[in-house]
Amino acid sequence: MKVRYDISLFTDYDIFLFKQGNHSRFYEKCGSHPMTTDGGKGTFFAVWAPNAKQVAVVGDFNAWTPESHTLRPRDDESGVWEGFIPGIAEGTVYKYHIISSHHDYRVMKGDPFAFYWETPPKTASVVWNHDYEWSDSEWMTNRHQSNALDAPMSIYEVHLGSWRRVAEDTGNRPLSYRELAQQLSEYVSEMGFTHVEFLPIMEHPFYGSWGYQTVGYFAPTSRYGTPQDFMYLIDRLHQHGIGVILDWVPSHFPSDEHGLSYFDGTYLYEHADPQKGFHPEWQSYIFNHGRHEVQTFLISSALFWLERYHADGLRVDAVASMLYLDYARKDGEWIPNKYGGNENIEAINFIRSLNEAVYAHHPHTQTFAEESTAWPMVSRPTYVGGLGFGMKWNMGWMHDTLDYFSKEPIHRKYHHNQLTFSIWYAFFENFLLPLSHDEVVHGKRSLIAKMPGDDWQKFATVRLLFGYLYAHPGKKLLFMGGEFAQWGEWYHEESLDWHLLEYAPHQGVRKWVRDLNHLYKNERALYRFDFENRGFEWVDCHDWEGSIISFLREGDDHDDTMLVVCNFTPVPRYRYRIGVPREGTWWEVLNSDAAEYGGSGCGNGGRAEAETIPSYGRPFSLSITLPPLGILLFRHENP
Repeated sequence: MKVRYDISLFTDYDIFLFKQGNHSRFYEKCGSHPMTTDGGKGTFFAVWAPNAKQVAVVGDFNAWTPESHTLRPRDDESGVWEGFIPGIAEGTVYKYHIISSHHDYRVMKGDPFAFYWETPPKTASVVWNHDYEWSDSEWMTNRHQSNALDAPMSIYEVHLGSWRRVAEDTGNRPLSYRELAQQLSEYVSEMGFTHVEFLPIMEHPFYGSWGYQTVGYFAPTSRYGTPQDFMYLIDRLHQHGIGVILDWVPSHFPSDEHGLSYFDGTYLYEHADPQKGFHPEWQSYIFNHGRHEVQTFLISSALFWLERYHADGLRVDAVASMLYLDYARKDGEWIPNKYGGNENIEAINFIRSLNEAVYAHHPHTQTFAEESTAWPMVSRPTYVGGLGFGMKWNMGWMHDTLDYFSKEPIHRKYHHNQLTFSIWYAFFENFLLPLSHDEVVHGKRSLIAKMPGDDWQKFATVRLLFGYLYAHPGKKLLFMGGEFAQWGEWYHEESLDWHLLEYAPHQGVRKWVRDLNHLYKNERALYRFDFENRGFEWVDCHDWEGSIISFLREGDDHDDTMLVVCNFTPVPRYRYRIGVPREGTWWEVLNSDAAEYGGSGCGNGGRAEAETIPSYGRPFSLSITLPPLGILLFRHENP
């Protein structure tokens, strides 16, 4: 098995684009690629290690001997080492043995471009291909309708390893990708969610990082199966009409020796200065986004998941940490940019290039920024000075809302502005409203456990919270377990508490979320103008004394109008007058206090008739009953 150097996948143009930071499919060149040549079958290997003195492929096939199969550096100063090894087949386990040219540094590294890795705690890469026959052509042809900014989007956020597990008597193991394919697709479809979002599935050594410490930027974790098994999961979700969003981490990576850190005996993927290259909170390395080859690596990774795995979008983690040089740092612990500011100019340029590449190659997908600051124009096009994301997580809405809901009802009137303030900025960005995994871990308590009062009040309030989420402008995201009001915090080593669905209050919450999802998808007023102020109008935002708000959601015409009324106290309100813009019948299409959801059954018998009594500056009004800790949604019908 002598290495052949007369075979290469690279052209001069590939290298030119690589060094310019503009090669968006470098995974087709670097890494390990099984192939058949005139000399038979084998595998082509290529790795970027510009400061190496020697690079060899090692594995069981050569008893992990560094001298047996050395690669050769290209003569174009690209820093790429390559070679074809006959006889190396798919499934072969391997690493790169690297000797640095800078000092006597020797290390075995996994392949940054590997398509598959051994199951942790093992750390080697695996030669693999992406042969798979997809059956989601209908979804792929029409997905622009589901992923559009004016489409309904309710996202079910999932950690694959703890959504549901096999019984403890069999080791409490997670479901495999293929087991999840059947169970998850059927559940999400029945619940009415439009998309799922997976916490990072890219290979990661420490399970407790939930995937946010990535080493395999081109490989789904082998904990649940093969790459083809993961393709099958996405395929089945698409066949059920469910979009797939992947959480992706281009900001930082772990310090594990087999990963990207200090790759060739130098700080290759990261900054050399720890004031720029090491994250003090996460104890991980920060990508050098100003290095063109690193830009190629990351943009190739982003497009890889959209192309090879048919993903419908990427949720980009920790954007704020990329934008600011002083993020999580004290004075004297960071290096200003060349203008003396704290903006990370290199990372900003990378983010813009990333989004431009995604939308150029895959215009019917979306990128989502987890960005927690007031950075302007995050979800505006790059050509007008924005960062180019499709949407931004509305962290301000999430914090204000959960803080408000966690207060005793008697105190809420003093914090009424926490409800009304979000509309002041709701249309500055394309916002997604997240009730995510971050809010139900590390002592923050589950959503229902945050709610004050006795158990009845807690369940009523969490139903009110979800109703408010779906009625408020913006796309929706709910972390798994919230949909049936799990009491305990999420723990990645255990299944969700599915046994709670044996009890009526939890059944009621799940049914409420299901009905919210189906109503949301069927009522254009609730999503058509999520990002435009013409889709929202206050009826009354001033009843702070009663802790009541009411507003209209508007669609394309008057027939699309929805009226939303929320009572944030446990006191029912009778003959409460609400101004409305049109006469006729207003149908009470959802009531969170309905008995079927576990409520008291307080409501309006399914309808209210508009009277010619002016109220709130409108020519007509309704006299309605507001249930305790409840939300009502009315649809208008012309007479």
